Order: sequence, then structure tokens, then C-alpha cells
Amino acid sequence: MILRANCKINIGLDVLRRRADGFHDLSTVMAPVRGLYDIIEVTPSDNMSLEQRGFIVDCPVEKNLCIKAARLMQQRYSIGNVTITLDKRVPFGAGLGGGSSDATAVILAINEIFALNLSEEELIARAAEIGSDTAFFVRNTPQLCTGRGEIMTPISLPLEGLWLAVVKSVGEGVSTAEAYGGVSPAEPDTPLEQRLQLPINEWQTVVKNDFEPHIFRACPIIKQLKNRLLDAGAIFASMSGSGSAVFGLFTERPTLNFDPFIFTHIEQL
Repeated sequence: MILRANCKINIGLDVLRRRADGFHDLSTVMAPVRGLYDIIEVTPSDNMSLEQRGFIVDCPVEKNLCIKAARLMQQRYSIGNVTITLDKRVPFGAGLGGGSSDATAVILAINEIFALNLSEEELIARAAEIGSDTAFFVRNTPQLCTGRGEIMTPISLPLEGLWLAVVKSVGEGVSTAEAYGGVSPAEPDTPLEQRLQLPINEWQTVVKNDFEPHIFRACPIIKQLKNRLLDAGAIFASMSGSGSAVFGLFTERPTLNFDPFIFTHIEQL
């Protein structure tokens, strides 16, 4: 079975407080980027294995989220082994949730291949065992995400017809540990979902990503990329997730003149 595992962007990201379990309570809106995706092929097999193409994720196979997802499903539902082929096109270490999306694609594929007939609630529960933003990709529509990111409420955003640009410096990556290590949790005066009811051209002053200040200090090029998107006419620009990718929303298709070392993706929403 072959699936397209698209990535996501975060529109606003408030880190509210550190929890007793070591995680943080968040408030963020995740929205799918359907034109930027990895290709996942899952087939029944005698052995559990992973084949990689495209961007190669530099981690042991057993720590790859695709294999973790397959192992989880195997333990939960006593299914057979699978071979997973991952053609990775979404940059990693980017805050785009590419690895999480891949893991969810594996869960969805296994559900179909082995006729498990799991409900959406069960699929979300399994995905949430893998990571904080993994559950989002079960629904794969704009969601207000709270808790660790796994508690989802559908949200309507006026994005249709806008142009999205996602850019990332090829040489930059931000680990989750690095991102959370420097963040200063705080509860905003106005909840994110209320601020997002304002016109999009007002978001830039009120919709923030709490990871930006310390990530920008550590990696000035990420801040420069955000500013270049604003200079190119973006009505809103932000870092996605914990970085290092940034994105801009435009009313018209943007003309971006970045050097070859800047990964660039443009699509109409």
C-alpha cells in the first residue's frame, strides 16, 4: 500500500507551562501542507524492515518512527511483519512533522492491510503513543491542538486561495530537546484561537511562536529567512513548530530568489 505522508505547519504556538510528566502544555494550530510529502509504501513481509530513499534520516533503524509505529501496531494487534519503503522528501529537523506524518501513514496503512477496522479514536490513540504531533495526521485537517499537542479540536481558518511558501536552510536543524531547553513558558492574555479570529493581516503582531526568540538567537539565519518572506510580501510569516523551517502566507504567488542551499516549497492552499 502506498500513501503520501504530507507535512504540517504551526500557525501560532504558545508554550503554556511545564507539566509534572516533563512535557509541556501547548496551544497551537496545525494545518496540513498537502503538496509537500514523503511517500510511504507498506507491504506484508517475512521480516520487519525499512528501506530509505531521498533524504536519509541519520538514526538507527529501530529508532525510526516508521519502525516504531509498525512495532507498536504489531504488539497491540498481533499482526505480521511489514517492509516499509520511505521516500523522504520533507526536510527533517524542520518543525514540519515529517517523521510524525510518516509514522501515522504506517499506522493507517497497517490498519488497511490487515483489515483491523480501527475507529478514528483508536487510530488517534495509537498515533499519540508515538509522539505529540503524530495524532494530528490521522485527521489531517486544521486543528487546534492542546495538551502535549494530541488533544485536537477542529478549527476553521480563512486560508483558502492563499499561497504558502515553506523555506529551510539546508545546513540548519533544530532538535526538540534544544527547542524546549530554551523556551520560557507563559500563558497569554488572549487564547490563540481568539487571536486567530482577527483578519490575517493582523496576525503578525499577535500570533507568536514561543520558540522563536531563543532559536533565532542561536540560529540567526532562521530569523533572516522569516524576514525575507515578510520583505517578499508575506501577510504572515512564522517559524513552524520548534524549527528550523519558516513559512509565509501570501495573497499572490510569491517570487522568491533564494540560493540553492535554501529548500523552498510553494503551493496554493
